[in-house]
Amino acid sequence: MIILKSPEEVKTMGECNAIVAEVLASLKEQIQPGVTTLYLNECAEDITQKRGAKPAFKGYGGFPFALCASVNSEVVHGFPSERSLEEGDIISLDYGVHYKGYYGDSAITVAVGKVSESASRLIKVTEESLYRGIEKAREGNRLGDISFAVQRHVENAGYSVVRDYVGHGIGKDLHEDPPVPNFGVHGRGVKLKAGMVIAIEPMVNEGSYRVKTKPDGWTVVTEDGSLSAHFEHTIAVTEKGPVILSGRI
Repeated sequence: MIILKSPEEVKTMGECNAIVAEVLASLKEQIQPGVTTLYLNECAEDITQKRGAKPAFKGYGGFPFALCASVNSEVVHGFPSERSLEEGDIISLDYGVHYKGYYGDSAITVAVGKVSESASRLIKVTEESLYRGIEKAREGNRLGDISFAVQRHVENAGYSVVRDYVGHGIGKDLHEDPPVPNFGVHGRGVKLKAGMVIAIEPMVNEGSYRVKTKPDGWTVVTEDGSLSAHFEHTIAVTEKGPVILSGRI
């Protein structure tokens, strides 16, 4: 069941997602060779606590950390650790908070120092695909219009979209209806209505779209070992068009 949000609820979700945006902006500034992902996790928790919010992912389904930190071929749900980032790595940071009864969720992929031209292009195309999808999140359009826009941009660039993991509705629950795939058919799917709030999150692989889960039961990696990038925004469908609630600071 898709739960439409009132303007007041959307406003509160904007406050919630502003905390997520603040956390990700702070982490991005600190990323450099030598920094550990566990340190980034601690920083994220510290900012969240100071804002009177709670990490959304910690304990969710048993996930043991606040931050999902996925490096290089890791797609999503990477565990923070004492591992130090190295020059040339790329890291995807997925973060969410719970605040005033609502959830916020967003993700970015960041280059660690100087990265290869191919890695830089993957990050660029993935972020572009997110905004191509957001542009289609308009009242009267179909969910498939978002999915198709993401997929077309990614595949035209020679990459693949992950199929096993998708975006989602969001509100009083972290994951609500509808699922928001990054692949689909134009003109198909649920009709978009004002009040819908969804998390659009392209996960893009340099090689095959196939993925597998590591023995920790959480960390998802590309099956062929190729690089993967991930961007996400929580957006509201309004009568005036899509509104990005998790806008970058």
